[in-house]
Amino acid sequence: MKSLKILKSWKYKKLLRNSNYSFKRKYVLKHLPSSLISNAYKSISSWKNYKATPLLSLDKLKKNLKLNNIFYKDESKRFHLKSFKALGGAYAVERISRGRRNIIISSATAGNHGRSVAWGAKRLNLKCKIFVSQYVSQTRVHEIQKFGAEVIRVKGNYENSLQECKRLSKKNNWQIVQDVSTKNYRYIPQLTMAGYSIMIKEISKQTNHYITHIFIQAGVGGLAAGVVAGVAKYFKRIPKIIIVEPERADCVLQSVKANKLKKIRIKKESIMGGMSCNEMSLVPWQILKKTSDYCVSVADNNVAKTTAMLKDKKLSKASIIGGECATPGVIALIGLANNLKARKLLNLREDSNVLVIGCEGNADVKLYKQLLSKGRK
Repeated sequence: MKSLKILKSWKYKKLLRNSNYSFKRKYVLKHLPSSLISNAYKSISSWKNYKATPLLSLDKLKKNLKLNNIFYKDESKRFHLKSFKALGGAYAVERISRGRRNIIISSATAGNHGRSVAWGAKRLNLKCKIFVSQYVSQTRVHEIQKFGAEVIRVKGNYENSLQECKRLSKKNNWQIVQDVSTKNYRYIPQLTMAGYSIMIKEISKQTNHYITHIFIQAGVGGLAAGVVAGVAKYFKRIPKIIIVEPERADCVLQSVKANKLKKIRIKKESIMGGMSCNEMSLVPWQILKKTSDYCVSVADNNVAKTTAMLKDKKLSKASIIGGECATPGVIALIGLANNLKARKLLNLREDSNVLVIGCEGNADVKLYKQLLSKGRK
């Protein structure tokens, strides 16, 4: 990888324009209230070791793609959890517990959310039970156990672990802190999303450039909705919102296409495990169905290469630790910028200031090393 010529061959899989797009700040802040967003920043910014994560420049990539700026929000530096999720679960635990010491916190996770919940419980000396599926790596399990949580493995996928978490929590009167919202379970997921909006508050202070495009990863949609709510509250101008998903788990794209919540069947799990979700969360759907300009899906095949290129200073002067779920925004941007028709459609120009969310670092150390090794070949 002597140069960036390799990028010319990179493609995206699907691109969908949202025909129901209509970004209204009031509408967004009805589904994720402004007061929740303000309170989240007030609380989290007072935590020990809080500091804004870096907003880096992918300066080598911006020249290659002929764009004015590509900003990379580096969440590998978020507290010591190496992920944006530190802003959500731990904050929800704090709000829900309200100083009570006798409650037991529970949650189901594919990795990073559970880690944040476990850390939040440890901060407040609360007992914690975290449910994981058989597909969650032992490395991620150890990271959760480090915070004193009991990890319960469940046969099957994430869905199965969530059902078991709900069943046992109801039986034992445990307090569930989940980031997936449903018709009768909205407040706690709203708290986690309010936590995520802090990234946008920080970015609004970190650059004077108006952001023109934001590429945001989506699993069940919590990160994307939190970012969009942050934009509605903190940004003077509304950028184009581009939702990025793995091609094998494009539940947002399929829902936007159908203009209703769609549950998809995942035939094979994506390497981007935290984004390998078959159905959107309800509150994110209510927000994203109106506010996402485009949905794009990407394949797994360039994840390892992107991980290595970030680390080895191919895309920027800085060496960046970006895990598997930090890569899709970069991959999608390259694929779209390569395609003249897509580039024109998205209005990606030489004066564009693009933001990608580097949502995690090497949260799974073993997998990160494997990706790095593969990507350098």
